[in-house]
Amino acid sequence: MESPTALVSLIIGLPLFGFLINGIVGLFSTAYRSKKMLIGTLANLAVFLPFLCAVFLFLNIDADAEPAFAHLFTWMNTGTFSVDIAYQVDQLSLIMTLVVTGVGSLIHLYSMGYMAHDKGYWKYFAYLNLFIFAMLNLVLADNLLLLFLGWEGVGLCSYLLIGFWYTDMMKSNAAKKAFLYNRVGDFAFLVAIFMIFETVGSLNFEAVLGNLSAFSGDAIFWIGLLMLIGATGKSAQIPLFVWLPDAMAGPTPVSALIHAATMVTSGIYLITRMSPLYTMSPEVMMIVAVIGALTAIVAATVAITQNDIKGVLAYSTVSQLGFMFLALGSGAFTAAIFHVITHAFFKACLFLGSGSVIHTMEHVEHKLHEDGKGVHFDPQDIRNMGGLRKYMPSTYKTFLIATIAIAGIPPLAGFFSKDEIVIHAFNMGFGEFAGAMYFILWGVATITAFLTAFYMFRLTYTTFHGTFKLPKLFKQAKDSEEYLHESPSTMTLPLWALATLSVVGGFIGLPNFIAATFTGHEAHIHWLHDWLHTIAADIPLDLSHTTEWIMMIFAILVAVTGVYTAYKMYANDQQTKSDALISSKFGPFYNVWKEKYSLDELYEGAVVFPIVNFSEKRLAVFDMKIVDGIVNAVAGFVRISGSLLRYIQTGVASNYALFLILGVILVLAILLF
Repeated sequence: MESPTALVSLIIGLPLFGFLINGIVGLFSTAYRSKKMLIGTLANLAVFLPFLCAVFLFLNIDADAEPAFAHLFTWMNTGTFSVDIAYQVDQLSLIMTLVVTGVGSLIHLYSMGYMAHDKGYWKYFAYLNLFIFAMLNLVLADNLLLLFLGWEGVGLCSYLLIGFWYTDMMKSNAAKKAFLYNRVGDFAFLVAIFMIFETVGSLNFEAVLGNLSAFSGDAIFWIGLLMLIGATGKSAQIPLFVWLPDAMAGPTPVSALIHAATMVTSGIYLITRMSPLYTMSPEVMMIVAVIGALTAIVAATVAITQNDIKGVLAYSTVSQLGFMFLALGSGAFTAAIFHVITHAFFKACLFLGSGSVIHTMEHVEHKLHEDGKGVHFDPQDIRNMGGLRKYMPSTYKTFLIATIAIAGIPPLAGFFSKDEIVIHAFNMGFGEFAGAMYFILWGVATITAFLTAFYMFRLTYTTFHGTFKLPKLFKQAKDSEEYLHESPSTMTLPLWALATLSVVGGFIGLPNFIAATFTGHEAHIHWLHDWLHTIAADIPLDLSHTTEWIMMIFAILVAVTGVYTAYKMYANDQQTKSDALISSKFGPFYNVWKEKYSLDELYEGAVVFPIVNFSEKRLAVFDMKIVDGIVNAVAGFVRISGSLLRYIQTGVASNYALFLILGVILVLAILLF
């Protein structure tokens, strides 16, 4: 490939340009803020044109091509340390760029309808473009420091977008919570970067991954662990995942873009990029797998109990990210990226579908207020919904397609990526290191797959099937069904595009054993594996084709059982009864799940309260007595000195002449003697 500098400059620069135009002009021009079509079109083009550039690069590179580099300028150069603003175009960075800009374009288009009546329309699109700029720096960077710049940039944009409606204190607190939890992980990542530079003397991926023999076993363990801690913050894994459910306070398209398709996949991208290092430490791989499996099942059990439509999807996102980390820890780095791609399709569709539902429910509430009904209800509570498929056919059909995909029903996208992860976890059970533990993790993943199918169809049945609940809850709102409607085309078109990708997206990763079974010889129909084989250090499968078929059929049965169970319990306006039944069956466990394992309360008691208490009782005293005391002492000394010296300033010219003469005599005396 010829130098991609021009195209990469456009891919990186256009979102930044969109941010600067909408941000700066919107800040100073009230007239510009009213031109919403212009603002939205500019923001959309700033993401769609980079997508077209990425498609062109993708069509001009093959699976065996060497990375191409785009060097823009030297960023830092001091002593032996030099870092460039330079980008690496290879198979992995291109796949991630296509996901970021492709899904990002659809979400930008959806936002034009969803945010149409928001006063901060210009600012919203400026932040969204800035986020895309930061994310592209993260996935295209050719060195760890530039990647870290993008890493911090998406954290900043997440803070701005989660707290977009900052006048609501709950939303403002959610933004601060996300920002602080991410800083914990980012500090660990930064220490890992320091350790890498100390060993190799460079932060370029080529130099680092080409000199892995320079690292000791302990250094690889600690670097891998520290990067994992950074990834648990950004990709919402235990123990740092509690920020993501609260982040649903932001606008729904933000949830779809940042917390489904892009930012939360940063940790998976980082570990895949560094996969040759991780495969050198089985201990770290095991830790990654355990954290992923534990996060997956913890979030799935919480999702069963949630009644907020975005809350269910938030915990579902955490759970699916756990699957991706289980894949990483099982040596299935390609499978992790595969699930990143398919998850971007169906989870973005689900979040945007939930936004369409919320948009309609808010319209109902608004119209009822206009009619003087005085009805108040939570537009995100699924207990207030039901029967919406009749009034929102496009939203329902696309939501159902995405639900089938995430549930793991073939041949939709989620089935192939999730099945590959589970098979790789089972395969690691036959390995030399901690095989029994991997069998346990496979069992956890299987249970989580059942729960995923169950809670997602619980959500779909409760929201779209049965009868509309509001007339039952509010007798004075019997006519509320008149206000139910489908969302505008700017919102439904992206839904159909994402639903289509949820159907066909899985075909980029068809299992090779299917072709081998029918052709009688090994075949390579897993396109993504062939595409990433030079980057992802996958541990190969050692299972027989018969075993793989059994595993796949078993996975289908598990998913279908979850769907059938949800159908029997929730398909006919039985949510209250069914939730009560689950609560009675699982007793105290259900209460633990409903309270979200009390992790927020645990962190509050173990970390926040002790620090605040120590600050108030010890640091505040130190600040007032010592710090303020020193400042006050300096001020007092200056005041006393000034009060003494002011007697010299008499205003009499003869006195000044006398002091001048004395000064001259003193200087002459010093020079002479």
